[in-house]
Amino acid sequence: MAHSAEDLLKNNHLSVTDNRMKILDLFIKADRALSHADIEKTLGKNFDRVTIYRALHAFLEKGLIHSIPSTENSPLYALCKDECSEGKHFDNHAHFICDKCGKTYCLEDVTIPNVKLPKGYVAVQRNLILNGICSNCK
Repeated sequence: MAHSAEDLLKNNHLSVTDNRMKILDLFIKADRALSHADIEKTLGKNFDRVTIYRALHAFLEKGLIHSIPSTENSPLYALCKDECSEGKHFDNHAHFICDKCGKTYCLEDVTIPNVKLPKGYVAVQRNLILNGICSNCK
């Protein structure tokens, strides 16, 4: 996987704009999942909310980031691994929410177990969210 925001955008056939590069760079440098509010706060008032939403939507569609449900009903986002591509997310890892600092982390080495569903059920997405105290707050 490319390491720079510009390379990621080019490799995924997205227009390379300053706004997209700045937003994607936040994900590259982040050690945790980010919310829309986190992005907006970090980038400041020069960034329009709609611009951020559009960039996040484009990144989701191309498989650059994945969404993580949160307790606040506002999704969090994190950079995808190499296996994700346009329309195909393979985010079968667990997510950890720290009860102390509120940060959400992707636990790439903790995979979601396969679940056999009853006849007639079709899973579209799988999520495993763990709560507790992260290593930074312990």
